[in-house]
Amino acid sequence: MSSTASTDDGYYTFHDQDDAAHLHALGYKSEFKREMSPWANFSLGFTYLSPVVGVYTLFAYALATGGPPMIWSLVIVGVGQLLVALIFSEVVAQFPVAGGVYPWARRLWGRRYAWMTGWVYMVALLVTIASVVYGAGPYIAAAFGIDATVNNAIAFALALLALATVINLMGTKVLATAAIIGFTAEMIGALAVGGWLLIAHREHNLGVIFDNFGAGGDGNYMWAFGGAALIGIFQYYGFEACGDVAEEVPDPGGLIPKAMRRTIYIGGAAATFVCLALVLAVTDIPAVIAGKDTDPVSTLLNEAFGTTGARLVLFIVLISFLSCAMSLQAAASRLAYSYGRDGMIMGSSLLKKFSATRHVPPYALLLAAAVPAVIVIGSKFSTDAITKIISFAAFGIYLAFQMVVFAALRARLKGWVPSGKYTLGKWGVAVNVAALVYGVTAMINMAWPRTPDAPWYDNWIVALSAVIVVGIGLLYMMIHPLHDRSTAPYDDAIPKKLHSAS
Repeated sequence: MSSTASTDDGYYTFHDQDDAAHLHALGYKSEFKREMSPWANFSLGFTYLSPVVGVYTLFAYALATGGPPMIWSLVIVGVGQLLVALIFSEVVAQFPVAGGVYPWARRLWGRRYAWMTGWVYMVALLVTIASVVYGAGPYIAAAFGIDATVNNAIAFALALLALATVINLMGTKVLATAAIIGFTAEMIGALAVGGWLLIAHREHNLGVIFDNFGAGGDGNYMWAFGGAALIGIFQYYGFEACGDVAEEVPDPGGLIPKAMRRTIYIGGAAATFVCLALVLAVTDIPAVIAGKDTDPVSTLLNEAFGTTGARLVLFIVLISFLSCAMSLQAAASRLAYSYGRDGMIMGSSLLKKFSATRHVPPYALLLAAAVPAVIVIGSKFSTDAITKIISFAAFGIYLAFQMVVFAALRARLKGWVPSGKYTLGKWGVAVNVAALVYGVTAMINMAWPRTPDAPWYDNWIVALSAVIVVGIGLLYMMIHPLHDRSTAPYDDAIPKKLHSAS
């Protein structure tokens, strides 16, 4: 039975009683309010994916490394991540529980596996929040005409982090509204900037995206393309955030799978459009490849819009950075809350606390602000150390994703038949295998050493950082095995008669 309510944004139908009953059957009673409309849920995933932030941040590197054909990585990775999103859609439709990959792994496999999945994802999220707000520093400085000193960059990053935290602490409805504003700003920025560049400042025809301009030298171009493809690999995550807030969305089993797919479709299209417009508008591509123009985006914006216009564009970019940080923080806090609610980690009594007025977990949100703040402040003492820490961000998110994909494949082969409102039916195994193959390939590409002249530990920094994070997690599990005492439901996706408890 559904209850109905009218809201100002035109979203009318809520399924509160059905959703509460489903969640109760899964072993939980939610304290969240289901105030996030389908549009807001999609916007949350979109602003986490943040095509403007992703493309602007990595465009110079990708173009210099692989030349214009690097744009095809956005298409290739988009298809690969869509496969992952389809697997996530099946899982969240059956288990619409706050926290995303952690509760999904818990239901598909068990407590220990879920603990490690959540640990990897949590560290990656906290590091990604730090990298986003820290990366916004130069843009904030440029927008306000202030010198981008180390101290200024840190101050700007902390201010942006504080603002994102305040928005999150104000509750689901405010978060949803902010996500929609962020989505609108990103789309305006992508369409307006990309459209103007294509109309008034296009320097090349479409054939240029098949010309590498000598990028990669005389060796096999695929190595250069693999390096440049990081612009695509770093772009397509965020769709899982739609599921992280599953207890704040009405009819999550039906609506979240749609929001995840739309995040891939629309976010990917926006990122590809922006990237294409930038490529076609770069006047001297060989200069970028040769390292003579190390900031082609700023060069383009100033040429196309003038100083004042470029500054206005930068303000739109700043909204994108804020929205991205805010969405990441929302995802991290729901994961921390889910950990706390299940009694899985030290400090659970605080992490599971809920604000009776705002209906958000305040201590989980503060954790998602404090750790990134410490990382940002640490850059004052060692920028190199911060770079090493941040190197884990994207790889860690991919690793957590693939842990869920692998758990889903294992469960499927052991008899799990997805029973939510969204299923892949007979295509389930094929899509699951393809998603796993894609994800492992992408992780190998991310971890592949590409700096032969650097010390071995810098050359292998991505893989090394992953080993360190997993190692610390295993050590914690041995020293403080709270997860083994967690009584919340687990390992129930596979029919009991078909397997022994894990």
